[in-house]
Amino acid sequence: MQAGTRLQEFRSQLGMTTRDVAERSERIARNKANEGFKISIAWLTDIENSDGIPSIYKLYSLSVIYHIKFTDLLLLYDVDLESISRERMLMPADHTHLTPVEVYDEDKATIFPVHFDQGFDIERTNLLARMIDVWGEVPIGLIQHLDIRNQLYGYIGLEDFTLYPLLRPGSFVQIDQSVKRIRPTSWHSEYERPIYFIELHDGYLCSWCELQGTRLMVVPHPLSSCSIRQYEFPRDAVIVGQVTGVAMRIVDLAGPGPRATPRLPGQP
Repeated sequence: MQAGTRLQEFRSQLGMTTRDVAERSERIARNKANEGFKISIAWLTDIENSDGIPSIYKLYSLSVIYHIKFTDLLLLYDVDLESISRERMLMPADHTHLTPVEVYDEDKATIFPVHFDQGFDIERTNLLARMIDVWGEVPIGLIQHLDIRNQLYGYIGLEDFTLYPLLRPGSFVQIDQSVKRIRPTSWHSEYERPIYFIELHDGYLCSWCELQGTRLMVVPHPLSSCSIRQYEFPRDAVIVGQVTGVAMRIVDLAGPGPRATPRLPGQP
């Protein structure tokens, strides 16, 4: 159904005339001190009977007046905000950076494991689908109580081979922001060695670190072909947090292995 026709239906269901909508939009425009939120009778009549596309200001006013979610009005014009994350995955960035986890509609449901099989053994490798007894639709707003939205995540750029092959380019990492300094700790293997997400003046790095006085040593994986880098701490480099989790593709779809001379932040 044409978007304009749906807007007309929303208005009719509320028993509103075009004049009612125009008067309410004037109040919104005054509150916002922006005439862009104002809707005229002529404009509303035209948009309901044509293929025209409202501005974001007028669509906002219609959302308020009709008590319809802004995201649902955008869908009338084939703009699905929930697809943004999928589109970003198709256009990965070359450099390591922080990435948001966004929820645009808390009332929408998503498929989520609601009951785990009592018999599955966490010590053994298995298929996730076999560990879960019941999958169900759970409101996204409920999952937010797990603090997923407020967690900080990082993305390892496609040209960042600092910890390759331990962390492959294109990986997503979860970051504990409470850790702002290098913690002296003992570790027995590279898998136990703390990994830190570091902010520089011109980008980010994700790596092992050592602090020698005021010199922060960024230590790459020995197989990465990257060199140790030094920064004045905390003037030139700060610790965003410690990496506590990683989501990583283990099959390289773009081609084999890292380049011989990977480019890092600060290099041309």
